[in-house]
Amino acid sequence: MEAVCRGKQWDVLLACRDDGTVEGALPYLHGRRLGLSYVLQPELTQYSGPWYNHPEGLSANARIDFENRVGSALAEQLDRLKINFFRQRFSPGITNWLPFYWKGYRQTTRYTYRFPSIADPDALMQQASGARRKNLSNLQRECTIDSQMSTADFAQMHADYWQRKGGGDVLGRDFIEHICTTALHRGQGLLWALRDASGTAICAAFVAYDSRCAYALLSAVAEGAPANAQTYLDWQMIRHLATLTEAFDFEGSMEHGGEYYYRSFGTVQTPYFEVTRCRPKILHVLFP
Repeated sequence: MEAVCRGKQWDVLLACRDDGTVEGALPYLHGRRLGLSYVLQPELTQYSGPWYNHPEGLSANARIDFENRVGSALAEQLDRLKINFFRQRFSPGITNWLPFYWKGYRQTTRYTYRFPSIADPDALMQQASGARRKNLSNLQRECTIDSQMSTADFAQMHADYWQRKGGGDVLGRDFIEHICTTALHRGQGLLWALRDASGTAICAAFVAYDSRCAYALLSAVAEGAPANAQTYLDWQMIRHLATLTEAFDFEGSMEHGGEYYYRSFGTVQTPYFEVTRCRPKILHVLFP
């Protein structure tokens, strides 16, 4: 949160037992706009929402009881903050949002695309569509992987990529450099480029990871790059990460065209919740 909320305000709500043991937490980015308070999803943060410190050995029924109790405690604390607009995307591991429903929140089901296990990358590749495997051997012969690309060069490449797409880079080069540098220094990031025979970077990608999952956060493709360059780089990064983490999340798009790209890798379509509340409802105009 400290990295993605640089220059902004963030905090965390805690639900604790009488002995001080933390049973649940809810980190959040907050601010004010036109005198109204809001909680929004930080940039480059696909998921937030509650975290539960489940006791070991809970039955399925007891697990729900625990989440209902702790989640309700967190939702009550949110109420006391008098937030006008709330929007967070809960991690796919949060399958019970009832404590927030009971407090008047609403949810929209969204989808990402994941490999639940990347322990055997070769087996994963065999599950991918023909388009995802086509001509990768050519790139293996003609290109090299650069694992030492500078964060500044990547931020510039990312800006150029979005400029060509006509939208501009809304994240900004300074923010991208900060995020990449922070993760790399902590040993929780990969910044790789694919270079052609002349040494020119034809695509690059940044992935953040922990012991449980890797997250494809940013990528950029150079003008004129082979159509499957990004696919080849993705596979190589997954192969490297197989010894560092358990799963890989493409953080896939909800758009009609974008979702097929991620699904064609043979990934699992994985639902997660976007939870919102707006008081008064007209505020949706200010927080689209």
